[in-house]
Amino acid sequence: MKKFMTAGLMMMMALGAFAQVNTANPFPKTINVTGSAELEIIPDEIYVVVDLKEYEKKGSGKIDLEKIKKAFLDNCRGIGIADADITIDSYEGNNGYYWWRKKKKKDELYASIAYQIKFSNSKKIDELVEKLDDDATQNFQVVKTSHSKIQEFRKQLKIQAVKAAREKAQYLAAAIDEQIGAAVTISEPDEFVVEPYPLYRNKVAAANYAMDASAGGGNPDIDFKKIRLKFEVKAVFALK
Repeated sequence: MKKFMTAGLMMMMALGAFAQVNTANPFPKTINVTGSAELEIIPDEIYVVVDLKEYEKKGSGKIDLEKIKKAFLDNCRGIGIADADITIDSYEGNNGYYWWRKKKKKDELYASIAYQIKFSNSKKIDELVEKLDDDATQNFQVVKTSHSKIQEFRKQLKIQAVKAAREKAQYLAAAIDEQIGAAVTISEPDEFVVEPYPLYRNKVAAANYAMDASAGGGNPDIDFKKIRLKFEVKAVFALK
């Protein structure tokens, strides 16, 4: 019985010591703040997908895809687009329109290909639009915009957001005659990105956009809307 009571007493003392250690708070007073930083940049990487398809030409029959591809790539190179900036996005074929097959009594395959091209500015896009084959071009669409230094911008904004959080903590603490000490926690910044850009759904829409930019009511220097980057970070600082 005595041994049992001794063991129980020791266990209670150990639990008490454990509770005391875990309830001890090295930073009894803290301040929680949010810091943010944002930046707007004009994209210098604009990704466009162009869909090309075989078609029938009166007096010439079907214009095959190889001829269409060659003309398209020659036009790209002619305005200074490097081969490294051109990739194949998709490649497929179908049997065309049912009524046409029925009329011709044949089941002919119409192949199509989609190229993705990386541009550095909208002026070069307008140059390509002017050279597109109206009959072969099925679709022309901006699918993504970015910037060649986007990662560096993200890094700098995160740093600025953390500094903004610290500055905010300093002046809020000063309002109650306190000073901040060491950072207790800093969370990974949340990123907010807005990438507005015009979508060229087909060649007609793209041509109209180019005309609007150079016509009397437009500005020939109009470019893509800026990419907006914003970071928010939550931080906790000790109060001295």
